Amino acid sequence: MIETGKQLEISSIREEMKEFREKTDAFYAGEMDKGAYKSFSGRFGSYAQKGGQASMLRLRMPAGRVTKEKLKFIADAIASHQVKRAHFTTCQTIQLHDLSGEDAYEIMSAALDAGIITLGGGGDFPRNVMCSPLSGVEQGEYFNTLPWAEAAGEYLMTFIHAQKMPRKLKVAFSNSPKNITHATYRDLGFAARPDGKFDVYSAGGLGNNPRLGVLVAEAVEPSDILYYIKAMWLTFLAYGNYESRAKARTRYMQEALGGPEAYAKAYREKLAEVYASGEDLKLSVTETPLTKRGDGSTAEGFRVIPQKQEGLYSVLYHPIGGQPPITWFASIYGLIQDMQDVELRLSPDETIYIINLTGAEAQAVLKATEGGAETLFETSVSCIGGTTCQVGPRDSQGLLAACIKAVREAELPADALPQIHISGCTSSCGTHQTGAIGFNGTVKMIDKVAHPAFFLHVNGREGQADACIGTQLGAILETDIPSFLVELGRTVAESGLSFFAWRDANPGKLEELAGKYIG
Repeated sequence: MIETGKQLEISSIREEMKEFREKTDAFYAGEMDKGAYKSFSGRFGSYAQKGGQASMLRLRMPAGRVTKEKLKFIADAIASHQVKRAHFTTCQTIQLHDLSGEDAYEIMSAALDAGIITLGGGGDFPRNVMCSPLSGVEQGEYFNTLPWAEAAGEYLMTFIHAQKMPRKLKVAFSNSPKNITHATYRDLGFAARPDGKFDVYSAGGLGNNPRLGVLVAEAVEPSDILYYIKAMWLTFLAYGNYESRAKARTRYMQEALGGPEAYAKAYREKLAEVYASGEDLKLSVTETPLTKRGDGSTAEGFRVIPQKQEGLYSVLYHPIGGQPPITWFASIYGLIQDMQDVELRLSPDETIYIINLTGAEAQAVLKATEGGAETLFETSVSCIGGTTCQVGPRDSQGLLAACIKAVREAELPADALPQIHISGCTSSCGTHQTGAIGFNGTVKMIDKVAHPAFFLHVNGREGQADACIGTQLGAILETDIPSFLVELGRTVAESGLSFFAWRDANPGKLEELAGKYIG
């Protein structure tokens, strides 16, 4: 029986960080090229930004949970190192940007004392385990999956030193049919059921060669989830593609083994081996009940969500592009530090929720989080973008800002456009294949001249029962995208319907309108 709380020894992590410091110094001294440094530094959750003059650092937040202690650390680190920029990611982590090599090392080291580990935040390692952000407080959830997600995250850290891993291993837990963590199309996903058990999906993923996950098990007891994680690793060891780095992801095993059914059979064989080995991977977790109750005060609004606990609320805050003002961390900590049981939860759409608030506390938090998204469209998702990322060719953040500006100027109804998803490249950091409308960066040739453009994807869905990867239609010039969205919004507004009602009532109309811009 495995108790929660088991992790890599902090002392061993500190020992590994000595090499990070040495090679980071060598990189900034010009003694190590960017390719070699990238393949090394990702292991520590850090990469050099475009141009090689600054670094980013990814702070893992298991299950998206940000306690007051972790929030205070981040606020203090920002102040002491004069950090200028932060980003909420679609894998429920917090990235700090524009750091010197020394800043990256010192924040990484100090973070360990606050219970924040960056090791494995990038590279060929288990990534941050994801969980529905309102687990434990959401009305209508099947059950609270947070304790199980946190336990899975701790167990996966023991694979950091495994000899062979997929090129990223993303594990997710969902607590309801909304499936906002995309558990049904991750490398390994645990989707909650009404009976308090999990259905397990495997070998899914976004980006190149996207695949929905294969349903490999149903009605799994939560206490058994580590057996399924171990089986995932063994399956990749046996059948994963180690010859091609581009194909070293679990989703490629579906095709390599002859299809979803053949993959499911192979996975179940490895699962049987794990059980037969006699290794005790049974989990025991203790869920601390929330004792706080409402005090009779109330709150309401677009950003206020009543919790399942009577009289308590969560407040949604979505900074545009997932980039809050850098002073936000200190100000929100100062506000909530004395509020009972209040904490933060990161969401896969770059939203952050402040939870367990009384009505009066929610009103105060609403005021402290003004300036972010006020409509569904303004909660749109963007990766950090090509001005920062070494890989991405397109400025996804700049495109999002231009689109929001154009939509605001057009004064469209709040429900005329959906949340959109933008990635600067073919990678899925902006989850462009999951949304009703998504874009990923490319170029469009006009008269043999390459122009900045984005591929348009439509009709993606993330629901547990009807998940669907968006259809790629074609490339639109970057400069035309704001006009396309405004025309779409006006068309929807003229119908008197919301975007989703309009789309469902007019099949093919979205594609028809887009065709004018794709050319």
